Amino acid sequence: STCTATVTILDNENPVAVCQNITVQLNAIGTASIVAADVDGGSTDNCSVSIAATPLNFTCADVGANTVVLTATDGSGNMDDCNATVTVEDNINPTAICQDVIVQLDANGNASIVAADVDNGSTDNCAIASLAVSPNTFTCANVGANTVTLTVTDVNGNVSTCTATVTVEDNVPPTAVCQDITVQLDATGNVSIVAADIDGGSTDNCAIASLSATPTDFGCDEV
Repeated sequence: STCTATVTILDNENPVAVCQNITVQLNAIGTASIVAADVDGGSTDNCSVSIAATPLNFTCADVGANTVVLTATDGSGNMDDCNATVTVEDNINPTAICQDVIVQLDANGNASIVAADVDNGSTDNCAIASLAVSPNTFTCANVGANTVTLTVTDVNGNVSTCTATVTVEDNVPPTAVCQDITVQLDATGNVSIVAADIDGGSTDNCAIASLSATPTDFGCDEV
């Protein structure tokens, strides 16, 4: 004689979620993404297992250590979680873009610039923390073309440089100062002067190259 019975097989054993830590790099637009398999360190189950993870997407705001939860689920709905650390790094240098500028010496023979003067729209995949330019001060000795270096540093310490030409010009005219003098005709009825005789202390923001005066020769008619 025979009979039949129903044997119901249950899987109540949870899978074992195993995590691994990873490091990812931000791309040129400041983003990075992973898939669950990237942080799976070999999750197992007595039957079969599927994995999922969150979060999967990162931006510049996530630079540093981030906790990602890996969830392992088997075919019977049993689950297990573990935590992985995803370290987000930004190793992309900023793009330094320079422009040439012209500056004028002041009345004291000095001129200065700031980094923004030679920056022509430098960019970074995250954000620029600082701009610096060197040299940034000029004197009469620098009249003409001068090469300066712009240093661009992003918020994550990456650095890039470019060079610009700073043309220094002196367009400040000298200040001519005269003084009156009295001269004596000589035995032949003539007398001559030089420009320095009537210079009362002419000045310039840089230096005076020459002095000239006219007329410089006198006779009896000019007494």
